[in-house]
Amino acid sequence: MTQEDSIPEDELAAYAAFFRAVEPLKDTLRSGSTSGGRRESTAEHSWRLCLMAVALAEALPEIDLGRLLQILVIHDLGEAVHGDIPAPAQAGDKTADERADMAGLAGLLPPAAAARIMALWDEYNALASPEARLAKGLDRLETVLQHVQGIDPAAIDYAFNLSYGREHTDRHPLIAALRRPIDAETERLARAQRGEG
Repeated sequence: MTQEDSIPEDELAAYAAFFRAVEPLKDTLRSGSTSGGRRESTAEHSWRLCLMAVALAEALPEIDLGRLLQILVIHDLGEAVHGDIPAPAQAGDKTADERADMAGLAGLLPPAAAARIMALWDEYNALASPEARLAKGLDRLETVLQHVQGIDPAAIDYAFNLSYGREHTDRHPLIAALRRPIDAETERLARAQRGEG
């Protein structure tokens, strides 16, 4: 039996359907812009999160890097269905809607894979492990970094970013330390935005 014969034909079709269904994440735009002035996609955000985790791995010996990467790759996957809602525009808890979108996507997979994907998503949202808590902190860190690195529209609320996700980035001393210079830059941009030079 060859490797490709080890997965039944119907499961191969299920994986293919899932891979097709998540492709819109490449076109799902976020509120941040790149340093070139183009709005970033959720897929690009997730890519840099994974790269951050890989780069920081030696400084995080208590973290299961493989599990962290799995969480980071799927944490915003549901946005492929209904898009991203910028944090300042969110009303109430969007978790139930995102979970329904995730369940719809995961439901395309064979049952064991679907259950694994949903368990990772639930772990992230419940902050149920050190990896999930670190993923949430990295997610917030990458977001505020993008807002100081990118060419943002004039209406962006830099003052909002100073407190955005603070409870998550402050949970881990390394993430908190990485955030300090970003906050200093955010504060400078907020002052300039208020006309305080």
